[in-house]
Amino acid sequence: MLKIMLTIIFVLFIWSFFIEPELLVVKHYKTDVLKGIRIVFVSDFHISKYRKNRLERVVKLINKQNPDIVLSGGDFIKGHDGKHTLAIEEQAEILKKIKAPFVTVLGNHDGWYDKKRVTRVLKESGFTVLENTDIQFKDIYIAGVEDIQTGTPDVVKALSGTGGNAILITHSPDIYYDVKTPVKLILAGHTHGGQVSFPVFGAPIVPSKYGSKFARRVINETENTMIITKGIGTSILPVRFCSVPEIVVIN
Repeated sequence: MLKIMLTIIFVLFIWSFFIEPELLVVKHYKTDVLKGIRIVFVSDFHISKYRKNRLERVVKLINKQNPDIVLSGGDFIKGHDGKHTLAIEEQAEILKKIKAPFVTVLGNHDGWYDKKRVTRVLKESGFTVLENTDIQFKDIYIAGVEDIQTGTPDVVKALSGTGGNAILITHSPDIYYDVKTPVKLILAGHTHGGQVSFPVFGAPIVPSKYGSKFARRVINETENTMIITKGIGTSILPVRFCSVPEIVVIN
């Protein structure tokens, strides 16, 4: 019995640290409010210094979906101090291969690392960085708020002039109840699905004041719908269990 238990523990260790974090799946959602627009939503890249191939794989999978636009919840940076991250300049060169407009907000790791540098590099690379602002895309608006930990999210300012005809991007899902007016859709990341989630019990640790409720899934508790992605990378520990990395496609 002990040998069996040790074998199970060993297999789970290998899976959680070396296999599941390397996986990448496509999660599909359908909505009637975005007719004629195909969106890819990505978040929480957390690309390590020697993992260019990981980001290149993400970009190839994004392009394979033939999106009209790519939206991002940010967190390009791995860690807090930049010692373990692939330089944002190198990331931007790879992200340029995306064959669609790329619009993003910044995450808490981007802010802790160097918010001005990340913003500058992304903008110089031709990408749109939303900071309590919006842009028009076709017949809708894309709005984005600053990160709740490293900025000052202003939902009213971000949606000003959109008439509610907007997709709102936020790094953290915790601003959900602050959106007092109807929008087309809210997109969020940050929680990584908890990174570790047990069957039945769910994720024991989730970086949200609302706990496991905001770990992942679709939230419909107000007049607005929010999709929370499990994201691509890992934070603190390089581990995932029952929380497979994903990109999101919205039709």
